[in-house]
Amino acid sequence: MSSTRRDFIIRTVVAGTATLPFAAEVFAQSGSGRNLVVNVAPEPSALAIVNGLPNQIVNANIFDGLVTYDSNYKLVPQLAERWETSADGLSITFHLRKGVRWHDGKPFTSADVAFSALEVVKKTSALGANAFAAIKSVDTPDEHTAILRLSFAAPVVWSYLHGQQFNIVPRHIYAGSDPLNNPRNANPLGTGPYKFKEWVRGSHITLVRNPDYWDKDKPYFETLTFKIIPDAGAREAALESGEILYSPHSPVPLSSARRLSKSKDLVVDTKGWEGLVKVFFFDFNLKKKVFQDVRVRRAFAHAIDRQAIANIAWFGFAKPSRGPIPPEQKQHFNPEAPDYAFDPKKAEALLDEAGLRRGADGVRLRINHVNHTFGEEYRRAGDLIKQQLKQVGVEVELINYDTATQLRKLFTDRDFDTSAIDYASGLDPQIGVIRRFWSQSIKDGVPWSNGSNYASKETDAVIQGIVDSRDPAERKKLIDRLQVLVQQDVPSISLVNINLVRIFSSKLQGVDQRPLGALSGLGDVSLAS
Repeated sequence: MSSTRRDFIIRTVVAGTATLPFAAEVFAQSGSGRNLVVNVAPEPSALAIVNGLPNQIVNANIFDGLVTYDSNYKLVPQLAERWETSADGLSITFHLRKGVRWHDGKPFTSADVAFSALEVVKKTSALGANAFAAIKSVDTPDEHTAILRLSFAAPVVWSYLHGQQFNIVPRHIYAGSDPLNNPRNANPLGTGPYKFKEWVRGSHITLVRNPDYWDKDKPYFETLTFKIIPDAGAREAALESGEILYSPHSPVPLSSARRLSKSKDLVVDTKGWEGLVKVFFFDFNLKKKVFQDVRVRRAFAHAIDRQAIANIAWFGFAKPSRGPIPPEQKQHFNPEAPDYAFDPKKAEALLDEAGLRRGADGVRLRINHVNHTFGEEYRRAGDLIKQQLKQVGVEVELINYDTATQLRKLFTDRDFDTSAIDYASGLDPQIGVIRRFWSQSIKDGVPWSNGSNYASKETDAVIQGIVDSRDPAERKKLIDRLQVLVQQDVPSISLVNINLVRIFSSKLQGVDQRPLGALSGLGDVSLAS
């Protein structure tokens, strides 16, 4: 974790909170008979195959991956006990745990790994198809050995082997079906610490302890109940009362999260999401002549106060961005890339130099700005950007669309001057970042691609090198260079890094603190004695 990270865990006493009978029952139970009540919002669309944070928050308890990651993004065993890579990087051999069974009692084997990689991930997930593009086959010489055969050495493969990206599903259930539409996606079979019991739509999802789990001392709880509470106010009340003991996915408005952080009974933090930090960008439409001058783009970067956006729009639950890759991705972040300090005087000088002088009314330039519409914090950010740019003589018309219209205007019609949008950084730049800056990603109708229309031969060459690189050290140099280039060219301004917020009872122990902890299940969580 970055040493500059704020510590959001603040605890003081909140008086007068009533405890619901349901919560009292939870704490009155003893041993492994306890029920852990968790909030998931919005309601998942599926519990297997289909990614999406609500889906993954639940299915992390049902499925294990080949590997997982420690706090330094190093691989640690899960269903694979050990592995080795060939000298040429074209084969990765996984040695699987013996005695692992699916929740229906059938044995987990290498055939499940091969099927899940080739027939599920590569064929049903755009991100997975990208990450696993190099995998041409999976050999299964025996039930406990799976050998990934690669057409070229591809470090990006390792970023997608975590269980919440690479769902290993039972071949005997999914073979011969359309994986995305298999009915077992709503009634899944996994190998993880908890087994599916029921899903009452609009109410709750219940999982029960897997008595045959390979890690014999886990899990602690007898049942997990994921309550579906659509209303944020009701979620807030449930957390305060103790009805809900764990809520990992920004369950309440940030102003409420700040208030709840003062309770001795709750922990409010942004840990467990470092592997999925979102970067909030201010994009220029480079088809507009005025923004083809890099001095104008750099002026905007100096005119926008990113710290104010983090403090005011996100109530401190964000921090100023240093570029397209956040510092939390410490294995990829380049601290030497250019940065743009808040400096309105420098912004004005650059605008003057570019020929955009103030008129009699004090205005240099009039533009429209398409707000990101995913929440009130984004609207607050738009208001702040408008105020800040006005200080240097840029008059901004804010435009708020519904999501479908916003995406069409940005990625199909290209009908905007500037815009704001966030992108998940992902565990590897090849998955989460390069799509923003590769000219090959200027594709009409493809959301979250290269919306600024940025095209640079040098940047393209560096990106191609990242994709093609066989040498991790050389690839890291190219990733560092990419950050330098896009910070110099400023096709977009990286505004703030957004961490999702977790809220949970201070009586819980073992809550995962790793970078993907919020998506790593609750098998290690227990109640303090």
